[in-house]
Amino acid sequence: MKLAIIIPAYNEAEKISSVVLAVKAAQPESLIVIIDDGSSDATAELAASAGADVLRHKINRGQGAALKTGIEYALRRHVDAAVFFDADGQMESQEIKLLAAKLAEGYDAVLGSRNLGRALNMPLMKRITKKLALYFTCWTTGLKLTDTHNGFQAWAGTALKLLDLGQDRQAYASEVLHEIKRLKLKYCEVPVTIHYTDYSIKKGQSIWNAFGILWDLLIK
Repeated sequence: MKLAIIIPAYNEAEKISSVVLAVKAAQPESLIVIIDDGSSDATAELAASAGADVLRHKINRGQGAALKTGIEYALRRHVDAAVFFDADGQMESQEIKLLAAKLAEGYDAVLGSRNLGRALNMPLMKRITKKLALYFTCWTTGLKLTDTHNGFQAWAGTALKLLDLGQDRQAYASEVLHEIKRLKLKYCEVPVTIHYTDYSIKKGQSIWNAFGILWDLLIK
């Protein structure tokens, strides 16, 4: 299976080299694609030096837009599947193989779950917002899930070609779940480990971002 690892990155110079090298060590045959989403630091240069293919947005367009750019590039490279991975060091590269194995079993979409796996040092407020997001998404999509807005996902290339994604920022995470329902894709969840550190918490989404996501989904 020809696999692309798609990693959106915005001002991740502190972590991007170690993330790329860890992914390369875990998936030496995979195509690693960094989308530098308008960074003002050396994210792009460091990612390229570490051995990734680097695509650049001139301005910060959002994680959804970065993933769309990465998907388009990966499909042009004729990959069989793609994994969405974060640039802040929260995820474990060794777990990529767990998601890829489920694709090999015939699933269209494989979603990482912190609730089935581990969320280490997750702040209380983030736990509350994630729980609310879970209830809202399950209610609006009808999907049976234990976790939502988890960026650790794997998609078959055939499914990626069908996705109709319009959200450029964090609302994409709900949008892809709506696409699973709309397209009647075969999906499953697998346990994953997410590490919450001072760095990743500072880079992450606040509770106010949740209201912005809801606005994007309901109004735009």
